[in-house]
Amino acid sequence: MHSIGRAHRARISTCLVVLGLAALGLSASASAAPTITLKAKAVPIPGYPHTGNILGAGAAIQAEYKISGTEYGGFPPPVTGITFYLPRGVKLHPRGFATCAASVIEARGPSACPRRSSAGPKGSADGIVSFGTERVNEKVAVLPFFAPGGGLEFYVDGVTPVSIEILSKGQIVNSSPPFGPKLTTEVPLIESVPGALDASALSIDVEVGAAYRRGKKTVYYGTVPKRCPKGGFPVKSVVSFLGGATAEASYKAPCPRRSVDRQRGRSRHHR
Repeated sequence: MHSIGRAHRARISTCLVVLGLAALGLSASASAAPTITLKAKAVPIPGYPHTGNILGAGAAIQAEYKISGTEYGGFPPPVTGITFYLPRGVKLHPRGFATCAASVIEARGPSACPRRSSAGPKGSADGIVSFGTERVNEKVAVLPFFAPGGGLEFYVDGVTPVSIEILSKGQIVNSSPPFGPKLTTEVPLIESVPGALDASALSIDVEVGAAYRRGKKTVYYGTVPKRCPKGGFPVKSVVSFLGGATAEASYKAPCPRRSVDRQRGRSRHHR
């Protein structure tokens, strides 16, 4: 009788331990979330000398994302939004650049946009698309455009294995120090085939920056701050995912070694 009681109590204890471990496992699974890494830097604008990572100079900003996670069929959940914070002191000058309305891009494609509405060179993104239970890699092109009202648009174009044509729309507002302009972009879900999982992004590499000449003057969309804080320019991004999860990453972009005034002085000296 005592042995039966001890065996019964042992079984109950074992069950409680198993339930406890299961609860811990569920808790760990529930708390799992996608993560991101971010790199960003000022780069030259092709065709325009004295641009790039130079204090006070015109420049383009290049942002590189890596996205990790296993919460969505073994991969990160689909991205639904990206907010990118530029350093304080960055100046944006959208006036004078042509714009391309979302309705034009959606109806006729990016080739219908004015040439000066391009906000930078072609970027790229890598991701995963679904065919039933099969997950396949796909690389897409990302083309930035100036939008009416001072915002930006990103046209995403994929050819194989899935035809992808979507437009992400972004708005720019000022944020709080130590940051300056903030770009908030909505990212539509990408359905591979009806009933399958939506596409997941694994990496994004985008560059935004442009310029044009007006008489003897060059107008830049963006300029580097005239001063760099110790440790580098602070940048930050928050990525939102399907299901409500968010991931945040910060980065310190290297300080320039020279200013635009010193660079121009050097050019005059060489002449």
